[in-house]
Amino acid sequence: MPHILIVEDETIIRSALRRLLERNQYQVSEAGSVQEAQERYSIPTFDLIVSDLRLPGAPGTELIKLAEGTPVLIMTSYASLRSAVDSMKMGAVDYIAKPFDHDEMLQAVARILRDRQEAKSAPAAPAATSSTRGATAEKAVDNANGEIGIIGSCAAMQELYSKIRKVAPTDSNVLVQGESGTGKELVARALHNLSKRAKAPLISVNCAAIPETLIESELFGHEKGAFTGASAGRAGLVEAADGGTLFLDEIGELPLEAQARLLRVLQEGEIRRVGSVQSQKVDVRLIAATHRDLKTLAKTGQFREDLYYRLHVIALKLPALRERGSDVIEIAQAFLVRQYTRMGREPLRFAHDAEQAIRHYPWPGNVRELENAIERAVILCEGSDISADLLGIDIELDDLDDEDFSLAAAGVQSSGNSHEPTEDLSLEDYFQHFVLEHQDHMTETELARKLGISRKCLWERRQRLGIPRRKSGVTSGP
Repeated sequence: MPHILIVEDETIIRSALRRLLERNQYQVSEAGSVQEAQERYSIPTFDLIVSDLRLPGAPGTELIKLAEGTPVLIMTSYASLRSAVDSMKMGAVDYIAKPFDHDEMLQAVARILRDRQEAKSAPAAPAATSSTRGATAEKAVDNANGEIGIIGSCAAMQELYSKIRKVAPTDSNVLVQGESGTGKELVARALHNLSKRAKAPLISVNCAAIPETLIESELFGHEKGAFTGASAGRAGLVEAADGGTLFLDEIGELPLEAQARLLRVLQEGEIRRVGSVQSQKVDVRLIAATHRDLKTLAKTGQFREDLYYRLHVIALKLPALRERGSDVIEIAQAFLVRQYTRMGREPLRFAHDAEQAIRHYPWPGNVRELENAIERAVILCEGSDISADLLGIDIELDDLDDEDFSLAAAGVQSSGNSHEPTEDLSLEDYFQHFVLEHQDHMTETELARKLGISRKCLWERRQRLGIPRRKSGVTSGP
């Protein structure tokens, strides 16, 4: 079981983080300062150190040299985000902004520990280390796509992998589009790791998470006295990414004033700190991501049109999980192995009804929702099989017999005399095809039963896809 040291002077935060990590099967020790940590523990013996940047006495960065190679994850408030990037230059493995999201913290901890373990085993298994380059939430298990670090082999993903390999070696700006939770940051990491900038920093910024009043200062830096509270000049995150890659997630949330400054970076290759009259050159490759339609936002004046065209040099589209066919089971199996291994449990497997639920559920939260559902199921599972109810998703499969589900999951009609293969259809396409084909002679209850969903879910999908109910004698009420 990995042993983690928390160094945080605020008791409430320290206790909350300890409970979070212990619930996820980590052994945890804690201290309120660098001095206390030195007095109580042998710091290099830990697997990971999570430390606040600002501590009484010595700052958290002092732990970097005391750790003697043990990774140090720095926590910092948004107001001192720039200092956290400076700490990375001093040797911190990563930083995370406070207040942090629990999932974000757990993902960071898991990734750092995984990378450390791989680094230890690198001499004995160099091929395995190479095949897992760029690892993040979707650790690659498919050797063909290992260097990209994303699981999945459907046609849409194969096309995406091909584009990533072509685009990565260039310095072209890239716009990654896709629904929330599809893994847009994975694509950004793959592009960076396969580029000539791989040894330089990859600075990731969620534009929606930083307060609008701070975003320009955080991105572009500021001079002393530029605004109230600016007691010293600081570099920005764009400057920190010099020579490397800047990933701006949810760029559609960037204020117009910051968009104008970003455009200057792309056009002129230079930045000007807030409050400064001097410009300085930067060499940054920009990767942006959004779940919004930037072209529409540009037409309505909510996004700069000139910036949109600068970003849209290369556009990569990530399909929703419901459009990826059997990939969902492949990803689910990888998450399952990761979770029971991390929690120190015996191997678990999905029961038949759980596999049915995973295949048939539309996963509106995409890969992120799938990962959370499986983590929940592993925590609650008391035997060796994970049943559908442990996943905590809203789907009813009790009345769906095995033959009907197998046909539905394969995209083949299971009623009447027609057996029309629809293997290339997404789940949404198949749903629409099946409903339109059978609603004349089946009630809503029968349709829902054959599709393996509740009537409420059937009604909601009709609304979302714009499929009106046919007025016929067999159709029952809502």
